[in-house]
Amino acid sequence: MRVQPRDEAAVRHALAVLAEHQAESLDIPVGAVVLDSAGAILGRGRNLRTTTNDPTAHAEIVAMREAARAIGSWRLSGCTLAVTLEPCPMCAGAASSARVDRVVFGAWNPDYGAAGSMFDLLRDPRLPNRCEVVGGVLEEACRGPLLDFFESRRATGL
Repeated sequence: MRVQPRDEAAVRHALAVLAEHQAESLDIPVGAVVLDSAGAILGRGRNLRTTTNDPTAHAEIVAMREAARAIGSWRLSGCTLAVTLEPCPMCAGAASSARVDRVVFGAWNPDYGAAGSMFDLLRDPRLPNRCEVVGGVLEEACRGPLLDFFESRRATGL
């Protein structure tokens, strides 16, 4: 898929969510937003696993939960999930189950990615719902906070 201006805008929104709390968080820096078909933000999320001691509190899950509450339905048909890092299997499965139409992300995740690098759950023809996937959007801007986070952790021995 070719990157469109709306995709860059969506990932910029996810980066903005991340930037709001990045300095104070011990969580891996990932931000996500869910947008409706007109581009309005329905849900915002960032990783909160460490903060909340919730193993499912990935940025995508947090954003999809907020979006579902906003529209009053678990079905996020017509929506785009934009995230700074390629979704993991759990988040890709949740996006598929929620009937998200599009997933747009920044940095590839070769270790755990489930939107084309390690797995491709979002486009697997064996599943009943498949999403349009656009990866590598603003990749360098999305990779930077991750590299800084892990470098800092190595430097402090965490």
